[in-house]
Amino acid sequence: MKKFLLAAIGGILTGALVTTQVAGPLLAQEAGRKASVYEQLDLFGDIFERIRAQYVEEVDEEELIEAAIDGMLTSLDPHSSYLSPDDAAAMRVQTRGQFGGLGIEVTQEEGFVKVVAPMDGTPAEDAGIEAGDFITHVDGESLLGLTLDDAVEMMRGPIGSEIVITVVREDNPEPFDVSLIRDTIRLTAVRHRTVGDTVVLRVTTFNDQTYPNLKDGLAEEIESLGGLENINGVVIDMRNNPGGLLNQAIRVSDAFLDAGEIVSTRGRDPQDGDRFNATDGDLIDGKPIVVLINGGSASASEIVAGALQDHRRAIVVGTKSFGKGSVQSVMPLRQDGAMRLTTARYYTPSGRSIQALGVSPDIVVEQPPRVETNPEDEEETTRRGRSEADLRGSLNNDSLTEDEIRQIEADRAKAEEAAKLREEDYQLAYAIDILKGLSAIGPSE
Repeated sequence: MKKFLLAAIGGILTGALVTTQVAGPLLAQEAGRKASVYEQLDLFGDIFERIRAQYVEEVDEEELIEAAIDGMLTSLDPHSSYLSPDDAAAMRVQTRGQFGGLGIEVTQEEGFVKVVAPMDGTPAEDAGIEAGDFITHVDGESLLGLTLDDAVEMMRGPIGSEIVITVVREDNPEPFDVSLIRDTIRLTAVRHRTVGDTVVLRVTTFNDQTYPNLKDGLAEEIESLGGLENINGVVIDMRNNPGGLLNQAIRVSDAFLDAGEIVSTRGRDPQDGDRFNATDGDLIDGKPIVVLINGGSASASEIVAGALQDHRRAIVVGTKSFGKGSVQSVMPLRQDGAMRLTTARYYTPSGRSIQALGVSPDIVVEQPPRVETNPEDEEETTRRGRSEADLRGSLNNDSLTEDEIRQIEADRAKAEEAAKLREEDYQLAYAIDILKGLSAIGPSE
């Protein structure tokens, strides 16, 4: 018993000694870290005072501090930044679907401003700005070395005023200037139409109106076709969609899923992670879906594409998406400013991160460049398109009724309309052709 007691006491003493030996250096290390941080803050104060007192020109102290804060945030990643009170107010307006500007979603890459996507129906799209373009100058002034917010501020201005931006494009040997007129940007989150028996939902952004617009537009098109049984499927076109609100991406995905995970987010602390699951109810009762994406599809649009792809609920067509797999939280600050901080990464239902990799389409389809048609070529095509029925005195078809002939001609007109669409938008035409093929095969037993 005495031996056991002595052994126990010895063990306690040894444990205490080990704990002291381990904890001591750790506590010292932590104290050293804190001292280093305080020293750095003192250094910041010294530099601030030197600038304020000795810089060649008088400085605005508030602007100097805001620049320091913004520099600290932008050093983390391209999507973290400080929002001044004016910028924070503009961002709140933008999420509601209306703001002033050029209609370009941008990011920063190696010091240059890179176009994520031009927005539909905006001066940027009308001027031919493309996803992947680099903007190097605004009205002749270089953007190199500016923060992203400062560069964006240079592109803002009074509605109706002209701006000239210098663009560098991958397949162009020389930079070129593009003149634009600033305008009020009114975002229609979802446009809808019917092409043949297919409903096309053009999702341009993810703001407060996205899910309500999608749901109402889909219902309107289904009603116009006489019911769900008369559509062959839905195309969700998210090309050049720069993203937006996470909750809207979740609701749009949920609209076409009955169950299962939509997306998960993971922060630095594993306990801060979230999982978002689908609820029962599919707006189109399992009808086929084709999702269209390209290099301008980012963030929230990648969440939707990844969720529907992982659940095999949709066929993804187009080209690789942008690859923004991080989540930003907007945190209010004093004096009505805000801080946009990257707080998590998001993962698709299969557990994959699309950060820097993007969503890879199931079927890669490039959009061919538009080619101007020659009137002589059109005349030659028309001449080659003549048939037996165009010949004078040709015999009538006696094996079909007039109703059957009319039906054949109607089907032919649809096919010709689809062929015309291929010239205007090859990727969309390809997506519609997929749904036609699935409809022709019929549901599997």
